[in-house]
Amino acid sequence: MTAFSFFSAEDPHQYVVRQSGQVMTETLFGDRVVRFLYSRGRENAPTLFKLFTGARFSHWIGALNFDLPLAPRLLGHRGFLHSCGVELEECLDPPEALDTPRKIFERKIRYESCRPMTSDPDAVVSPADARVLIGELHSGSRLFIKDKFFSLDELLGKEPWIESFRGGDFAIFRLTPEKYHYNHTPVAGVVVDCYEISGAFHSCNPSAVVELVTPYSKNRRMVTILDTDVPGGTGVGKVAMIEVVALMIGQVVQCYSSRSYDDPCPVEPGLFVEKGVPKSLYRPGSSTDILVFQPHRIRFEDDLVANLYRRDASSRFTLGFDHALVETELRVRSTIARSL
Repeated sequence: MTAFSFFSAEDPHQYVVRQSGQVMTETLFGDRVVRFLYSRGRENAPTLFKLFTGARFSHWIGALNFDLPLAPRLLGHRGFLHSCGVELEECLDPPEALDTPRKIFERKIRYESCRPMTSDPDAVVSPADARVLIGELHSGSRLFIKDKFFSLDELLGKEPWIESFRGGDFAIFRLTPEKYHYNHTPVAGVVVDCYEISGAFHSCNPSAVVELVTPYSKNRRMVTILDTDVPGGTGVGKVAMIEVVALMIGQVVQCYSSRSYDDPCPVEPGLFVEKGVPKSLYRPGSSTDILVFQPHRIRFEDDLVANLYRRDASSRFTLGFDHALVETELRVRSTIARSL
């Protein structure tokens, strides 16, 4: 098994902004509470830990944090919206309509203009505004990362797909609470399977991730298998898109629409999906998308590979004892890989 260690939880967690190359330090929401629950709390208070990561608590704290109206002095207050990371010029709704935290985090944007996408038919694009880690599951690769973030068998949960993707490539997209929370289709192709796997509601905070073995295999998740080797498809084989819920994420709403957000429909086998359009919506909080590719079908973009091993950034994710695994912050619909 690949050695996987982590920096002290007191150390900063940093990432690289793709557009500028700048190293930024992340403010981790509720970091002290998460560190307590996922270290001492998990061992010394297992009942509390189980309650904290259960569905009922997650739904309750989500409603408490996101469904109460904002105070009247905050309604339409542009400074408050900016402090939440909302770029008002991107939003379809006027500022005064964003009057609860839930409406802010479930906002719709003018993605065609503010999240441009390449016209290259062979490109794979990011499914979200997120911080991404990339890796490969086949030994001997310089990006080989095994059995820390997820177990492929557990993650996919179905024998035919486990074997299809064994030894492939993957990308993990971590959405932080202030992000735009619609997921977009990373490729064009036909849905061949779509199913939900039950699980817990573990936090996606890096401190929680490094404390648990294969944490993304333990959370509730929606798995969509796309076949891109079809007419009009991206041509990168089969792609698994896994939407992983987390603390305060009650559900993933499947709402594929090929035209803006106007015609939402269920994601079902047989549906052809275009690339870069809305597929689903997370309820507010932090959450994670995972893309898994079949072996030898894609090549990650050079800058994502270079950023992964940046020596000038501190990360709580490390491989071995001296190699930090550094996330890159990128935008939905930006290119992450290309067909081989």
